[in-house]
Amino acid sequence: MSDLDLLLSVAAIAIVLNGLLAGQQLGRWVLTALYALQFALLFSIAPGTDGAQSAVAFHLLDNPVGWQLSAFGWFFAMITIGIAGFCAAYAAGEWGATNAGSGLSMRWLYAGLQINVTAMLLLLSAGDLISLFIGWELTSWAGLILMLLGGGQALLAARRYIIYAIAGGMAIFAGLVMTAGATGSLQYAEVAAAIASVSTGTLWAITLLFVVGFAVKMAILPFHLWQPPAYAFSPGPASAFLGAISARMGLFAIGLVVLKLIGLDGFASLSLWRDVINLRDILLWAAAFTAILPTYVAMRQNDARLLLSWHGVGQGGYMLLGLMITDSLGSAGGLLHVFNYATYQAILLMAVFAVIHRTGTADLNRLGGLVARMPLTFLAMLIGIIGLAGLPPMNGFVSKWMVYRSLVTEGMPLLFVASVISTLGTVLSVYKLLHNTFLGQLRLEHEYVKEAPWSMTVPMMLLCTVVFVTGVMPGLVLGYIADAQAAIGLTPVAFVLGGIESKAGSLDMIWITGVLFAGFGIGAILFYLMGGRTKRVHQLDNYAGGHFLTADVRYQYSDNFYAGLMHRIRPWYRGTFEWAESALVSAVGAASSAARGFFEQANPALWVLVGTTLIVTWVMWHALG
Repeated sequence: MSDLDLLLSVAAIAIVLNGLLAGQQLGRWVLTALYALQFALLFSIAPGTDGAQSAVAFHLLDNPVGWQLSAFGWFFAMITIGIAGFCAAYAAGEWGATNAGSGLSMRWLYAGLQINVTAMLLLLSAGDLISLFIGWELTSWAGLILMLLGGGQALLAARRYIIYAIAGGMAIFAGLVMTAGATGSLQYAEVAAAIASVSTGTLWAITLLFVVGFAVKMAILPFHLWQPPAYAFSPGPASAFLGAISARMGLFAIGLVVLKLIGLDGFASLSLWRDVINLRDILLWAAAFTAILPTYVAMRQNDARLLLSWHGVGQGGYMLLGLMITDSLGSAGGLLHVFNYATYQAILLMAVFAVIHRTGTADLNRLGGLVARMPLTFLAMLIGIIGLAGLPPMNGFVSKWMVYRSLVTEGMPLLFVASVISTLGTVLSVYKLLHNTFLGQLRLEHEYVKEAPWSMTVPMMLLCTVVFVTGVMPGLVLGYIADAQAAIGLTPVAFVLGGIESKAGSLDMIWITGVLFAGFGIGAILFYLMGGRTKRVHQLDNYAGGHFLTADVRYQYSDNFYAGLMHRIRPWYRGTFEWAESALVSAVGAASSAARGFFEQANPALWVLVGTTLIVTWVMWHALG
């Protein structure tokens, strides 16, 4: 048994153990330890060696099917197992006991989480296009398990999700069939070798079918409407897992098929209108609009879960934007953003669900002033927000800097401006999240709220440590990214422990962090040397505009946040995508009703005769003409 087979076997056995042990708190901690075991087994695998090759293989319709973990898949697998472990730990203690008492099945939650991890491992270690499709479908249906557990609004969101997923799966299957017909094989190496001989029209069709199918999972515009409610209304740990890594399987598949199989040369040959624009340009702008529009939609949300889920769509645009630049710096930035985003998005969703756990609401119009009641949760959200906004010294700054720098050096100023506009929307909306949850005057109904239990705060604090350490020393992650880039035919990024070392521009986060903390230190020294005068204010009181406000003056101004800004930009949102989706649903419904009416006719042969007569008449008309 190879190392990969051992990992997959442990993951499969863990599904059964999750169903048996998740009902008890001790059992849930044991299951959390199982993720640590899977993480250790993954690190024992050296991609590209015999240990990364599965011994399990068979033939399907004369096509060999097998699994092999490359450095590209290994990078995504590391994030998948790591985030799942943190989510399992988060739910193991009080959160699990409380929600189990409310009727949530912890057995299905933990089993669903492990099923997702196992399905993703199968996808990430696919050795050919058939095993890729098997893993893709398993991953799609596994996500549905976690969404259905939310009940209520989650059921509607899950139904919408599965319709999108089926449509995406059909596009991928059509691409797979066309690839087999055009190249005579579904093996990675043979497809990559034969792609140069495929006609341009066929290559366009194959590429579009795969990209559209994978883009549905990644929620790239205009296939994004399913994701925010589907992820937001899933149970807390499930929401954190899905929001952090699930949609990134689409980016993995796009990178594998477009960059490794079709290749940079084949990709560049797909142009329109006398080479004025090519498919890469289209994807770059689709990624840019995905980074901008959902970010400003997030700003409008008053449910903290939906706000973060809309950001998940937008951050996916950043990742695709970086990867599609295809140079060493930009593609590394896109891949690093996958890791960074997974860490701070998990923190943010865990913090929001910790607030829900204590207050019973995620409504940003009904929160505020919780900073003194839940200081650790506030700290976790603050660190996550600094990461999401792309500010130093957290890791989100590094990946965004790499994408920005690459856009400038590669001569893409308009895309650079687009990414900056997206970042502006991110900063505004995450400030709304932090302010409306933790700042301002404490509400009377939350006067006796306590900090979240240690079983929930410890996973958040550990993830905060990851966000900070990999922000100061991004070289700890960039080594894995360089290997992943090489595995799909990209030039590996040159890096040092503190960041990037390149003639086009270097970044040393160790120096930047040192200067930043030195500034904080100087400010603190000046403050205390000048008297350090402070006044403690009760949480029911407040301070604003140079005046101390007492509890009898209500100063909770979180309701209708950014009202002025929303008044200005609301006309931009006219529900275009919602309208397009409803129009498509109506058209399909009308066609289905017509087909049903046709087959329910007492004498359908009459309509067949009418149709045949019209077709024959049309053929004869053209033949005589």
